Amino acid sequence: MSLASMTGFARAHGTSGAYAWAWEIKSVNSKGLDLRLRLPPGWDAVEPAARAAASKALARGAVSATLEVKREGASSTVRVNEEVLAAVIDTMRSVATKVNANPPSLDGILAMKGVIEVVEAEESEDEKKKAESAIVTGFDRALGELIAARRGEGEALRTILAGRIDEIARLVAAAEASPARKPEAIRARLAEQIAALLDTGTKFDSDRLHQEALLIAAKVDVREEIDRLVTHITAARDLLKNGGAVGRRLDFLAQEFNRESNTLCSKANDAALTAIGLELKTTVDQFREQVQNLE
Repeated sequence: MSLASMTGFARAHGTSGAYAWAWEIKSVNSKGLDLRLRLPPGWDAVEPAARAAASKALARGAVSATLEVKREGASSTVRVNEEVLAAVIDTMRSVATKVNANPPSLDGILAMKGVIEVVEAEESEDEKKKAESAIVTGFDRALGELIAARRGEGEALRTILAGRIDEIARLVAAAEASPARKPEAIRARLAEQIAALLDTGTKFDSDRLHQEALLIAAKVDVREEIDRLVTHITAARDLLKNGGAVGRRLDFLAQEFNRESNTLCSKANDAALTAIGLELKTTVDQFREQVQNLE
């Protein structure tokens, strides 16, 4: 199954009878699915179908869909508003008895506001229903293009994330093979620390000293952190391979990677191992940053 990004853009347009319509859909990152529809007045009937289609197809993302509709090509009728014309003529006759002026011309009367009206043909209910159906179909088409765009970016992210996981695996292997983790190296450092304590002249209980040495050895051992990191690497690779809406689960793994990397750095008692841990943290941060874009 493919991966999908949460960012994308798509447009779809068409006509139905006298109506011309256009959809524009934008999608950006979000913790959940946030769908916002902007519809012109009188077209609320298309919202339930559009919202249901988007909710079924998308798992995450802030999605904004805008619809534009224009009524074009509808036949128009020119007519004279008889009531307004009669009122104008009556007014002119009344004024003519009081003012000496030339009689009004026909074109002057017809040019007066409200005398001539251009009336569009009444909207047919059947025509409107067909347009609504076409607009819903158009939304499905735009949604399909949006999904394709998100998947295209998702596949590019798969390659990037796979590279980050490979780098994490390389660094974990380097930490595993670090000379600082070898038992003899740990024993040598413990011996130096104990010798330094004994040189102070303070009397130590041998049993107590042995227990403290064991605690120190356990504290500096990063075996547990390495094992967990290896497990997380396997899980992350499986999620990338299986695809789907895995953004949240990969984000959780990124947090786990970061936690184990921090612990490894805090336990490291060698400069080389500390350098590996710091590089690991940087790579984990890069991994998590890219994961934020996944659905």
